[in-house]
Amino acid sequence: MNPVIVIPTFVSARRRREGGSVLTTYDHATPISQPGELPRLLASLQKVRGLGQILVLVVSEPSIEMQAVEKIQGVVSRYSTLNALVVGAPELALVQQRMEQLGLGKLQKEIGLAGYGAVRNLGLVLADVLGFDSVVFLDDDEVIDDADFLQKAMYGLGKLTKKGIPILAKTGFYFNSEGSYLSKSQDKWYNHFWQQGKAFNKMIAKAMRSPRLSRSNHVCGGCLALHKEAFKRLSFDPWIARGEDLDYMLDLRMYGSDIWFDNQWSLRHLPPETESEGTRFRQDIFRWLYEYRKMEYSRTQIDLLQVKPSSLEPYPGPFLEPGITKRIRMTAFLRSLARPDKRAYRKAAKAATGEATTYAQRNCSKYFEFQFVWPELMARMENDQILRTALMQSAARRQMDMGADRFEAAQPVAAAGIDPGMTSEIRLNIAE
Repeated sequence: MNPVIVIPTFVSARRRREGGSVLTTYDHATPISQPGELPRLLASLQKVRGLGQILVLVVSEPSIEMQAVEKIQGVVSRYSTLNALVVGAPELALVQQRMEQLGLGKLQKEIGLAGYGAVRNLGLVLADVLGFDSVVFLDDDEVIDDADFLQKAMYGLGKLTKKGIPILAKTGFYFNSEGSYLSKSQDKWYNHFWQQGKAFNKMIAKAMRSPRLSRSNHVCGGCLALHKEAFKRLSFDPWIARGEDLDYMLDLRMYGSDIWFDNQWSLRHLPPETESEGTRFRQDIFRWLYEYRKMEYSRTQIDLLQVKPSSLEPYPGPFLEPGITKRIRMTAFLRSLARPDKRAYRKAAKAATGEATTYAQRNCSKYFEFQFVWPELMARMENDQILRTALMQSAARRQMDMGADRFEAAQPVAAAGIDPGMTSEIRLNIAE
């Protein structure tokens, strides 16, 4: 296998970002003035055996997109032993230009640097263009302790089970700061209608007792490996507010495949403290109401397999059943009585019967429409030499502009045969 590691990293103009849309409110974004968690991850990757190409996708508000790219380029440049390519707004513009030239349209909502699903889709498109046969997604707030991490990521991928079922997608698991793979979520009285942590713990405890590879109802998006036969066929859903990794598992099932759980493949997840649990819960409201409506819509499509909540016990089945709206409202109300972020929870409760429901109804069919486009897009973008060269030129120019001392050490540039001294504007070399 020839995997590429894809790492989205999120940069914000200020410490606490307010007012983001439902798709551009992220669990945590690093203020542009602070180092964040990415350096810690890159340092840990230096000891991983067999490491190849790394793509770092820079997500930020449009007002600071170039400063964010320059910041992350500076961070990545400190780890010269890593073969890392920084992808920001300039590279996205090249991708969109090439898609337009191929008659595919820009697809700005579906593939880009805004929203969890669109960012992951950009990573898949880049992997396709650069000719990799597998993708390993990591999050920037993780640490890799195992030198054989990548070897374990590839274990079984692309192979057949004893029953002849192809393994095209797999997930590992996280250890938290306490060294446990169990959720630290506690069964407080105000979570009576929202036992997400308890359900997750029951699910993963069973998976850890199973054989090394077993069918999974859960996905850790920061420990996820996809074979090209999966990602060339199915995209991530760019309309889901968060939880796009778990949603991908549901999409795979609807289209006749599965995600497998590897109970010997792991890393440490060390996220910064969440600024507002109420805001995060609001994102969860949009997520679960959208997911429920999307699952309902999928049952009207004759070309999709039916995925029932009962097949997803103990998690996430209970969150895809009728009555989810009532449970959301009750949980938001109870948390508003007991948790510090009272205003955010009250706002979340109103969203359950207002804008979140409307959002789900308006957008639940769009992913399936996009899926008619995705396989053709990936087929036409595969190993595209024109775009590949332009991307490498863009990387070379940025390094030069930042005064990089060792151009010859940048393997992606050398491999493309690009002159590091070029200073002209990067454009795709193709007739319009």
